[in-house]
Amino acid sequence: MLCDRFSDSTRAYQGSLGQVSPIVLNAMQRVTITIDDELMTELDRIIAARGYQNRSEAIRDLARAGIREAASTLDAKRDCVAAVVYIYDHAARELPRRLTETFHDHHELSLSSLHVHLDHDSCMEVTVLKGKTGAVQHFAEHVIAERGVRHGRVVLLPTRLKPQA
Repeated sequence: MLCDRFSDSTRAYQGSLGQVSPIVLNAMQRVTITIDDELMTELDRIIAARGYQNRSEAIRDLARAGIREAASTLDAKRDCVAAVVYIYDHAARELPRRLTETFHDHHELSLSSLHVHLDHDSCMEVTVLKGKTGAVQHFAEHVIAERGVRHGRVVLLPTRLKPQA
């Protein structure tokens, strides 16, 4: 259980007032996390927009969604297609050169790329990848982790690829 208040208050709010069974309450885990202000503001925005009763419910749902997403990529040997989308600072030291070299070094995974100039300093790229899930995931995470990449996301879709003749 992730608590956004004191740990003992969980028993009061969910046990007595929330009418959660003591058996269920005792089966839950209490975890304390530290979140920076910017992330907490975003989390509170999501909580308000979706109508969650408390932070714990929201964090549980977000954790479940993250676990489902991570579980879909666990079969590293399965074929997949993916889109890796990222925004980066084109003036970041050597970043465009590093990205170009990275894509050339993994040309067997990359099918196509779209490059968009968002403003004077920011570019977005969308690249379609194809290959084994493990290799595609590793490559996409490497690209997103490059210094100068501001935001990135990979969407993996499992597929059954027919061998090329």
